[in-house]
Amino acid sequence: MQYVAPLWLPGGNLQTIWPALWARRVPAPLPAYRRERWTTPDGDFIDVDFLAAEGPAPKPLLVLFHGLEGSSKSHYAEAFAAHALTRGWDYAVPHFRGCSGEINLAPRAYHSGDFEEVGWILARLRERHAGPMLAAGVSLGGNALLRWAEEMGAEASKVVDAVASVSAPLDLAAGGAAIGQGFNRLVYTRMFLSTMKPKALAKLAQHPGLFDREALLAAADLHAFDNVFTAPLHGFRDTDDYWRRASAKPHLGAIRIPALVVNATNDPFVPAASLPRPEEAGRHVTLWQPAHGGHVGFPMGPPPGHVLGMPERVGDWLAQHL
Repeated sequence: MQYVAPLWLPGGNLQTIWPALWARRVPAPLPAYRRERWTTPDGDFIDVDFLAAEGPAPKPLLVLFHGLEGSSKSHYAEAFAAHALTRGWDYAVPHFRGCSGEINLAPRAYHSGDFEEVGWILARLRERHAGPMLAAGVSLGGNALLRWAEEMGAEASKVVDAVASVSAPLDLAAGGAAIGQGFNRLVYTRMFLSTMKPKALAKLAQHPGLFDREALLAAADLHAFDNVFTAPLHGFRDTDDYWRRASAKPHLGAIRIPALVVNATNDPFVPAASLPRPEEAGRHVTLWQPAHGGHVGFPMGPPPGHVLGMPERVGDWLAQHL
């Protein structure tokens, strides 16, 4: 696999921001998603968006787990949707709790190591889908998917044929430190907190006393936000405990199904020095670490560019394992 960024879009930040805002996502308009609402084992709900490909059943199903504050409308989700339909694959985007446009009900949200939620979703899809299944995760969703594969070991092969992660922060402490400094703090941290804080306050309105409101309002980076909200709501002692236990990098050797792990070495969120080396990954894991691409960017073509190349390359790799 190869990827080279276009000359007109240099650097990790431009390769991250431009694709998300202005690059072409699909070669033609997508059909409307069909949404299903599922009741979770704890009495909450998630929303899952589906697209059905043309052709006879059973068809492969590609399941995409989105990133932090993402959805089925994210640029990468729509690009993967277009690629899946081109291949004749069905497609599903499960939304992590609170990310489908409506606040969830339970005193919890979602997090980077949410492998139990990922496992429940994949098991339910496996029960109802007759054909092969593949799973991909982007950023936070990629780390959570890999954590599921690590926890499942050989049992994962009963659910999916292969998994792929794109731009996952496999070392959450390293990624958290990177996004909390300089330009990243001014732009990306501010962007994420602008939606995460209102959601947290809506959760507090549902469950008064759930956390310290003033501490949340004062949080100026993801470490502080996770310390007030994400970590305690999901059973972690604090942010450092959460980031340590939720990181996929230390457990890659436990994966027993084909797994592709894609990280650009110029990703502003994921320092190149924190990426796994081949000897840390295990024989079932394929590492692809191109020099360009930014964070979930990987633009291609002349201006305004497009983001169809990464789903195509990931899809080619996944298809080999059907």
